[in-house]
Amino acid sequence: MSQKTNKLDFAKNGGLVPAIIQDNESDMVYMLGYMNEEAYAKTKQSDWVHFWSRSKNRIWMKGEESGNKLKVVSIFEDCDQDTLLIKVKLHGEAVCHTGHLSCFYEEIK
Repeated sequence: MSQKTNKLDFAKNGGLVPAIIQDNESDMVYMLGYMNEEAYAKTKQSDWVHFWSRSKNRIWMKGEESGNKLKVVSIFEDCDQDTLLIKVKLHGEAVCHTGHLSCFYEEIK
């Protein structure tokens, strides 16, 4: 795998990039969140996933209230440099605020 200096395009989507959160071992997709440059920097600096909350209008660390935290294993950017894939190790029991392991628990029939 190649490594390079990342230059994410935060301007393309109004200052935010989508971040797909995936379990490092099972490849289960846990959730999708959004990061601004500050949340991305905090994530890289601390190795704990941080997001920009569009509803609360602030940075938040996943698990700051629930205790279900996401430890960064690796970070990938897509070819357009406007989306992230973050592979994590879950420290806790659930990622979704509903108590489910993944936010993608309900199949549409």
